[in-house]
Amino acid sequence: MKRALAALTAAAFVTLVVDVVAAHGPAVSLGPAVAFLLAATFGIGPVERRPERWPRYAYVIALFLLGGAVFTISGASVGATLLLVVLVSQATLLLPVPAVVVVVALVPFFHAGMAFAEGLREGLGLLAAAVFAAVLTKLLVREQTARKQLREYALQAERLAAAQERNRVARDIHDGLGHALTVVQMQIKAARAVLASQPERADDVLAKAQDQAEEALREVRRSVGALRERQPALPLPEALKELAAETSAAGVPTDVTVTGPVRTLGEEATESLFRAAQEGLTNVRRHAGAGRAALTLDYSRPTDVRLEVHDDGSGTAREGAGFGLLGVRERAAHLGGRMSLESVPGKGSTLRVEVPG
Repeated sequence: MKRALAALTAAAFVTLVVDVVAAHGPAVSLGPAVAFLLAATFGIGPVERRPERWPRYAYVIALFLLGGAVFTISGASVGATLLLVVLVSQATLLLPVPAVVVVVALVPFFHAGMAFAEGLREGLGLLAAAVFAAVLTKLLVREQTARKQLREYALQAERLAAAQERNRVARDIHDGLGHALTVVQMQIKAARAVLASQPERADDVLAKAQDQAEEALREVRRSVGALRERQPALPLPEALKELAAETSAAGVPTDVTVTGPVRTLGEEATESLFRAAQEGLTNVRRHAGAGRAALTLDYSRPTDVRLEVHDDGSGTAREGAGFGLLGVRERAAHLGGRMSLESVPGKGSTLRVEVPG
């Protein structure tokens, strides 16, 4: 916008010079015209950067006086009229709307020395040009501001999407790889416990640990692949049965109960419930000291699906503890669902997750 006004100012000055040279206009008008040209081209930037208001008003008043002098001396030439248009546009950039209205209203009075009819006609024409310049400048400023805000919003959206993706990957790694490594750890502990007395059983447990480690590697590959494209998965009830079988093999017998007519859920809802079951069973093995665990998948309600992970352990789980439970809560909240954790000392804990579906 400022470059366009600088170009218009230069064009107005050249027009004024041509008028002086070719039409023998008053050469004295070039003095204030040069001052106007320099001020309008190099002065607006420093003035605009000043935090105070008075330099802006002083600057506009100086341009007003210089433009008026050029206009009066040159006899209302075309070049002088263009300088007044520049004056109005720069006033619109620098001053509040009431001050701009005052400038626009005063500009036509430069025709006051003419005959009434001619002055009225020329004054109304100049007023129309001033109003047009002010409105156009204001619209351009608003458009530039809107574009700047749009770019800022786009950057904010990009940063938010990146943060959400990092959180999602972190949850996937914690819930998937963390679960698998917990199972491997439990199986290795069990193998070491019977290695001396029952080597055949220890070998069998270690073979299961090896299988689980390979599954962990496959989980890592799936997580990496999910960054590019989501992979098809088992139906949720079948996936929960496999999860329960892994937990049972790790030493905590786990049952799966499915109630209500099974229906297809969205990919994110399925992922959220599966990861909740994974995290719940991981916590059962790590912290609960449980003898048994149970997964319940409830489709009986028409608007949402509920998953419960229950154990008969110590009941010492705390809802705010651990990144895993935070990830479960975030997944559920992202879908408009909720998570809760109930613990009764000596009677176990119940993790409950509900998501729309």
